[in-house]
Amino acid sequence: MTSSTFTRNDFASHGEGRKEVTGRMVLICLLTFFAIVVAVNVGMMVAAISTFTGLDSESPYREGLAFEQEKSAAIAQRELGWQVQESVKAEAGATRLEISARDADGRWLGGLKAAATLVHPSDRRLDRDLAMTEDAPGHYSGLTGAAVGQWNLVIELSRAGARVFRSKNSVFLR
Repeated sequence: MTSSTFTRNDFASHGEGRKEVTGRMVLICLLTFFAIVVAVNVGMMVAAISTFTGLDSESPYREGLAFEQEKSAAIAQRELGWQVQESVKAEAGATRLEISARDADGRWLGGLKAAATLVHPSDRRLDRDLAMTEDAPGHYSGLTGAAVGQWNLVIELSRAGARVFRSKNSVFLR
C-alpha cells in the first residue's frame, strides 16, 4: 500500500488559468453588487419623484381646512332627501349626460343651476366640463366630446349661487 501526498502545485496544474478566490476578491464583488443595487434604487427614486408629486389636488392644505365646511354641506344635503339620478350615454362621437332631480316628496326640482364634470382618475388634462341646460323642470342635460374609459362624474346643483347638492360617482363609458 502506497500513500501519495499532494502538494499545492499539483492542484494548480489541473486548473491552469484560474485565479484563486481571495478575501479581497470577495470584498470587491460584494461592494460592486451593492453599488449596482444602490445606483438602480437611486435612479428609480429620482424617476418616481420627478414624474409624480404624490398630490391628488392642487391645494391639499386648503382642502383640509375646508373639510368641516364640506362635512356640514353633506349633512345638509342628506337632510334634504333629494333623489338625483344621472344617465350617461355615448351618441355619435359625443357623450350625453341627463340628470333628473326630485325633492323628498317626489316633486321635480326646477330652477336649479346644474354643473357636471367628467374627471379622469389619473390625468387632469383630460377632464371635461359639461354645459348643462334645464330642458324641463327637474330635467337637465349636457353634451361633451366622446369620452371612453373610467371616469369620475361630479354633479353639482346650485340655487341662488349656493351649492345645495353634490355627488361624485365612478362611471365606465364605452
